[in-house]
Amino acid sequence: MVDELECVASVLLAILLGHLADAHNISWAAFSGYMVMRGHLADTLVRGLLRIAGTGLGVLLALALTPLVAPSPWLSAGALAAVGGLTLYGAITRRHAYAWLFVGLTFEMILLDQIAHPGAPLGPFAASRAREVVAGTIACILVSWLSSRSLRRRWPGAPQPPPAHLGWSPDAAGHAALGALALVFVPLLAAVWRGPDFAQSGVTIIAVMIIPASAIGASGLAPVTRRILLRVAGCAAGAALAAAFLFLAHTPALAPAGAAVLICGTVLGVALGRHIENAQGALAYAGTQFVLVILTTLVPDSYAQAALTPALARLVGILVGMALLFPVLAVGRLAAPGRRGKGDSAPAEPGGV
Repeated sequence: MVDELECVASVLLAILLGHLADAHNISWAAFSGYMVMRGHLADTLVRGLLRIAGTGLGVLLALALTPLVAPSPWLSAGALAAVGGLTLYGAITRRHAYAWLFVGLTFEMILLDQIAHPGAPLGPFAASRAREVVAGTIACILVSWLSSRSLRRRWPGAPQPPPAHLGWSPDAAGHAALGALALVFVPLLAAVWRGPDFAQSGVTIIAVMIIPASAIGASGLAPVTRRILLRVAGCAAGAALAAAFLFLAHTPALAPAGAAVLICGTVLGVALGRHIENAQGALAYAGTQFVLVILTTLVPDSYAQAALTPALARLVGILVGMALLFPVLAVGRLAAPGRRGKGDSAPAEPGGV
């Protein structure tokens, strides 16, 4: 319960700091305020610094490459595959896995957003992405520090073991190559279909592919499929709860207090999702996705403009990512039917997205 209270406080503070920092996507600041939190202050601090460092490197890489590749779907596909595959391999095998993850995620979000909005200036969006992550991370570290001086004195959190470091891993390299191949199709599809939020498709492909190297086996098909299903289930459940609070906020009786209703829904959703996540069972990953949809929907840039559309766009983007990834993994398994996991030690997954 202490951890759940910390997450709620961190998300609320991240929303405030995001507005003060003039961020363009307040929900992403709230994401950082949720995802960085760990039970021990040292772990929270390290995780926050890795998230900021990875985001910063991803922003710089996107600013350098996006103007060159965004006008061409094929160049975009190549850049997305190269950066996504390399960072996915790093997120599976390297000691600073969380930073590797956010280099890839930040690059693909900026590139795909530019493809979706070709006339939008690149610099302000990239700068806002950095401000959002910094605001949420600062909120999380502040709450964790205050908790370490109060609640955590009575209910201390156990520090996490140091992450492992793998040498060269052919299984992880092949797995990352399959993820890169799936990413190739995202900008190609975005060039002919303007409907879904394809940044969410890219996020889904990268996020669900992060599994321990020892679990990859022939193609990672089984563990990745499980993560895909949990991601969809968590997003659908989060969208249902968010829709209920949006309906309440727009009823005539509660409309004057609509912002308060949405904030209450945010608090409930964050606490409930973290409770599911902390169970450490098969549904833990679904709990993370549940929270992220709650934050996408109930933490708008303006409470007067809250709507269910962001959650639906996220869900459609996830389904598109799943549809692109699953056939690639299936073909990968057919191409290497004799491979099995070798029991490699691997770092823990760097966290859900």
